[in-house]
Amino acid sequence: MRALEVRACPTRRRPAASLGAVVLIALVIAGCGSSASGGATETVAARTRTYYIAADPVAWNYAPSSRDAITGRTFDAQAKVFVRRGVHRIGSTYLKALFRQYSDRSFRHLTARPAKWAHLGMLGPMIQAQVGDTIRVVFRNNTRLRIGIHPHGVLYAKSSEGALYEDATRAADKADDAIAPGGSHTYVWKVPERAGPGPGDPSSVMWMYHGHTDEVADQYAGSLGAMIITRRGMARPDGSPKDVDREVAMLFMVADENQSPLLAQNIRRYTADPAHTDPDDEGFIESNKMHMINGYVYANGPAVVLRRGERVRWYVMSMGNEVDLHTPHWHGYTVTTMAGMRTDVVSLLPAEMMSADMRPDNRGIWLLHCHVADHILAGMQTRYQVR
Repeated sequence: MRALEVRACPTRRRPAASLGAVVLIALVIAGCGSSASGGATETVAARTRTYYIAADPVAWNYAPSSRDAITGRTFDAQAKVFVRRGVHRIGSTYLKALFRQYSDRSFRHLTARPAKWAHLGMLGPMIQAQVGDTIRVVFRNNTRLRIGIHPHGVLYAKSSEGALYEDATRAADKADDAIAPGGSHTYVWKVPERAGPGPGDPSSVMWMYHGHTDEVADQYAGSLGAMIITRRGMARPDGSPKDVDREVAMLFMVADENQSPLLAQNIRRYTADPAHTDPDDEGFIESNKMHMINGYVYANGPAVVLRRGERVRWYVMSMGNEVDLHTPHWHGYTVTTMAGMRTDVVSLLPAEMMSADMRPDNRGIWLLHCHVADHILAGMQTRYQVR
């Protein structure tokens, strides 16, 4: 059976009589206007989507511009607590274990990140699929840590869970839990109906994936990424929702580098006096808590650029501990949440994910930040632009 969508627009119709096959017609009441991103009218068939992802050692700079982009000036005393390198301070650059995408299973060529996902920063490659698909992640561990990938939301066998704990499984089902340095594993995740949007959700929802061999250490090492699942019949060929023109994903998190498994290496590499740097010193501990959005502090990441009239879907999430209670606030606009509420501030607990829709109508550069006061002072702020 071939599936064809006919839009319920009085001025545009697609005839189905000549197909010579049984045709399923789906009438879509909304979306008669053209999409800025285009979008297929024919329903995309279920498929297997393969991603080649490695955990790579990366020197990551949370503040690459060396200035506070919110104030437009050099860092003040408060900001320097977190970004200034010193005799016994690491500064803004840390060794991380980041998920990165490659072109094939040889893992020789990094895949260039599309411009629309440049804002992801420290996050791994965006995985996109629709309900009915199968996701294959061919994974390689290029770090010195044992690490794997654990997904949220999707359906997986024990051999593709990517989490190390006593679960009464045999050796063959434990190979995915902790990939040794230099090792590889292929994860297979199904995308059933329960992995997609619910009855009251928009056409797509966010899930996350992350390291779960040593879950706390892995997330602070930076092994995190996002996954978007679109409702069956609502996806473009790339898996993105066809009733949305622009997708934006943001992780709000206090990255506690003190709990990273790479802390000792960071001390040796970035402090001037590693032998006398005390990891239990209160000031040192505070300096390593990076209040970041997608791996950047004080708006040092690339600004998201939107256009007036676009249908924009924001995906926001949080990770961390009890201090990671975040309230993202969009200046200049309101969003409509999954619950149908119109607001300009949403609430996130650790490991909580939320979708929020926006229709930009007001040009300018606008602030997006966590409204927790301590988080503002520590740099959990970014900007977006509407043209």
